[in-house]
Amino acid sequence: MQSLRGQKAVVTGGNRGLGLAMVESLVARGALVTVVGRDAERLKEVSSRLGVDVVRGDVADEALAKSVIGDIRPTLLLLNAGAAPGLGPLHEQTWEGFSRSWNNDVKAGFHWLQHALRLPLAKGSRVLLSSSGAAVNGSPLSGGYAGAKRMVWLMAQYASGVSQELGLGITVQALVPRQIIGDTEHGRLAAEAYAQRKGVSVSEFLAGFGAPMPPKQVGEHVVTLLTDPKYEQGIAYGVKGDSGIVLLDG
Repeated sequence: MQSLRGQKAVVTGGNRGLGLAMVESLVARGALVTVVGRDAERLKEVSSRLGVDVVRGDVADEALAKSVIGDIRPTLLLLNAGAAPGLGPLHEQTWEGFSRSWNNDVKAGFHWLQHALRLPLAKGSRVLLSSSGAAVNGSPLSGGYAGAKRMVWLMAQYASGVSQELGLGITVQALVPRQIIGDTEHGRLAAEAYAQRKGVSVSEFLAGFGAPMPPKQVGEHVVTLLTDPKYEQGIAYGVKGDSGIVLLDG
């Protein structure tokens, strides 16, 4: 898939943050994009500005996943939608906040992957799930977020194995941003919480990750992953402002 022009793409959570940056990069390459999200106003704005189709709904709803995949039959499926985790140390968490990422991010990934494999998507299709660097090093102020993002990563691995075993020809991979991105709403809230814990400013905390990685750069990394043949074989790819795209398998 060296060109995205004319490819049908579905991006969950594509109406804000990193998902929106992915949508912008896909549209710039001529992809035909459908954005799935909950916020009607944000969806309307994205549709008006970028000319994309939109579907409003809960990405963790299995019926929604089945209908969107069946109706659109995308060749690019970017599962990016994620709920903001409850922030605070373990002893101050509620189970509702602690489990939020499992009940949204993992549940959504589970349903969308299942229906992508069951339909199945056409041979040569690409599925990219958004994980997090927290899946590697943990995230003590984010409840069950780190474990959920590790499960998302593992589901990409499992689905890739199913695709190979059944000869489906679907490439399933995980995108792993290796730093908090303060230019997004979720990233800003997380950066504020960790900066306060460390007793430093938000800018000082974010500087600890090295070179910044704005959402637009993440969107461009995604395009590279989808179009450069050297990234076809791996499962998990980390992205970072100062090191670019790095294979995390093994």
